[in-house]
Amino acid sequence: MNSATPDSPPEPASPLPLDHHVELTVGGMTCASCAARIEKKLNRMEGVAATVNYATEKARIAYDGGTVGVPDLIATVVKTGYTAEEPAPPAADDRDAEDPADLELAALRQRLLVSAVLATPVILLSMVPALQFDNWQWLSLTLAAPVVVWGALPFHRAAWTNLRHGAATMDTLVSVGTLAAFGWSLWALFFGDAGMPGMRHGFDLTAGRADGASTVYLEVAAGVTVFILLGRWLEARSKRKAGAALRALMELGATDVAVLRGGSEVRIPVRRLAAGDRFVVRPGEKVATDGTVVEGSSALDASMLTGESVPVDVGPGDRVTGATVNAGGRIVVEATRVGADTQLARMARMVEDAQNGKAQVQRLADRISAVFVPVVLLIALGTLVTWLLVTDDPTAAFTAAVAVLIIACPCALGLATPTALMVGTGRGAQLGILIKGPEVLESTRRVDTVVLDKTGTVTTGRMELKDVLPAAGVDPTELLRLAGALEHASEHPIAQAVAAGAQAAGSAAAGAGAGLPEVTDFANVPGLGVEGVVEGRKVLVGREKLLTGRGYELPPALAAAKAAAEASGRTAVAVAWDGEARGVLTVADTVKDTSAEAVARLRALGLVPVLLTGDNRAVADAVAAEVGIGAGEVYAEVLPEEKADVVRRLQAQGRIVAMVGDGVNDAAALATADLGLAMGTGTDAAIEAGDLTLVRGDLRVAADAIRLSRRTLTTIKGNLFWAFGYNVAALPLAAAGLLNPMIAGFAMAFSSVFVVTNSLRLRTFT
Repeated sequence: MNSATPDSPPEPASPLPLDHHVELTVGGMTCASCAARIEKKLNRMEGVAATVNYATEKARIAYDGGTVGVPDLIATVVKTGYTAEEPAPPAADDRDAEDPADLELAALRQRLLVSAVLATPVILLSMVPALQFDNWQWLSLTLAAPVVVWGALPFHRAAWTNLRHGAATMDTLVSVGTLAAFGWSLWALFFGDAGMPGMRHGFDLTAGRADGASTVYLEVAAGVTVFILLGRWLEARSKRKAGAALRALMELGATDVAVLRGGSEVRIPVRRLAAGDRFVVRPGEKVATDGTVVEGSSALDASMLTGESVPVDVGPGDRVTGATVNAGGRIVVEATRVGADTQLARMARMVEDAQNGKAQVQRLADRISAVFVPVVLLIALGTLVTWLLVTDDPTAAFTAAVAVLIIACPCALGLATPTALMVGTGRGAQLGILIKGPEVLESTRRVDTVVLDKTGTVTTGRMELKDVLPAAGVDPTELLRLAGALEHASEHPIAQAVAAGAQAAGSAAAGAGAGLPEVTDFANVPGLGVEGVVEGRKVLVGREKLLTGRGYELPPALAAAKAAAEASGRTAVAVAWDGEARGVLTVADTVKDTSAEAVARLRALGLVPVLLTGDNRAVADAVAAEVGIGAGEVYAEVLPEEKADVVRRLQAQGRIVAMVGDGVNDAAALATADLGLAMGTGTDAAIEAGDLTLVRGDLRVAADAIRLSRRTLTTIKGNLFWAFGYNVAALPLAAAGLLNPMIAGFAMAFSSVFVVTNSLRLRTFT
């Protein structure tokens, strides 16, 4: 994994430090060549490195604060012919406000509908000679003129703006093509023979020969405008759908909260909530922000954040996440993170960063788009001249040249990567998978080995009581009760596991009100165990050395049971009282129920699973055998600082390594691996170091994340193949006169819609 973040801007030529970052919302872009031109202008500024994304309409800029400021950056974008502003922070009260993008979409739809109503009779009259009556051409002019002037106004306006800045974009091609067809028609009507009563002509799919003075192209001018408006509207609507997951994620949080003030509840907006505040969450309400339960117990539905449909039980001391829904009883939560620090805000930020990033292949597409339009203008001019020289037929030459202009618009090229990335990352967020950036997708395709940290990833990370092995004549219930009472006073994880097991057994045997007896004279023996008096008995619980140091020996049967437990990877603690060894208790870190299935899924993806742990060989081998990892792929007794070395060792063998971990000691290994997958249940350090964050603590999501990433990458490549292939195949056909300009307009619009629709298929990923 590279040390730079995947979505970071390219390194500038300037050696100045880029210590400031800003994201601008850019308006007025109509194709990828617009984005490429803005990006080029920004990167020419001293101390600036920028990337501009056409699909998200955002410019991400790193700049030297001592050299330039945000007003300078905005001014540069404006001088280039577009609008720019810093996006306003979303306010909880503004959720019901009309989205500017929705207003723009509605205006575009209105323009499309009016143009389509006016253009349809023109197209029918021009294509079907039987419908043509005397002076039909003048009716066609009357209907087509508003379409070409008002319907195509956004294209003409953008083309004029680009011309004033010495540039050409897709709008230039559309504007020149439609105005040329309309202008030819006006000349033929007013100065040629086309305006004569009784004029008739048919429709040809190719650039056929005809008398130019009696030929009108009103159906081309109006039809192309309608087709391209239709494509633009479908594209805009699809882009809205593609970003729907991110918008839904941002809107998940609660709007107000009941805060406890002096023992009473006060309703306040969530934005006024501060860390340390205590607030009430009733059944059916959303948890307002990240925090810790201090009172009550309930079940929380976190499906909107994690994709996990089963509610999670919480009680005092448990952490809860903002935007989860209380499906059970009343709880009181103390806020620990608010605003931009919450998990929901961080998830939304990661998804947005990924969507704004650019894969290497998209940068190539942007570079092609930047030079494509000028090249097409030259090809169109060359087509016109060649046809005139070869056929001496201005009508056919004009038709072929206009077809070249119309069909060559590189919209599909600019949409191929960002739309797939928007949908893929949005769908991932819905499933609890956060993809940091586009380069991550390429890594998932190449990975062949997945290293799994044991504790907290394959296992629960919590010790649990497994076996109660009493000596001859000892009641196992009493053994567990006395040992559990003593261990309950200790904070050690093994002691807590024994105490929890004793409490559960006592509750099951005697009812929910049963508890453990009190302990007196409690003492901790460092490195060995604990001792104390329980119900008048001197009890010792700990390592065998603690007993032997007091002169107690384990009976042969207990010694054998202890050895067998340790050989199977469990930890054994001995129990003694009143001068005799009374039994052995075994505890172990429990393997998650889903880990074996997850390992099988990873294997099905062609990955070799490797287990990595700091535990001893016996424990590691036992866990590996349980989940289906081969003995040759287990690295045990690895110190935290050595985990990254194991990853490097595997890479030195030629393997492309993915690492799955959740702890602080996994951060270096996650950063070293070619692909880092951080469990969202883990530490912030691990999440920051990972390329993919798995919000759920379920290892199966790792396989889903790799599948989704690979599917997204496949979609991107399919889109690019179509976009490149379309332009490569269509240009020669148009130049050869085999396409009528109106058919070319339909094909161009369809190519963009096809690419976006193909990307939207990722929304069905399960």
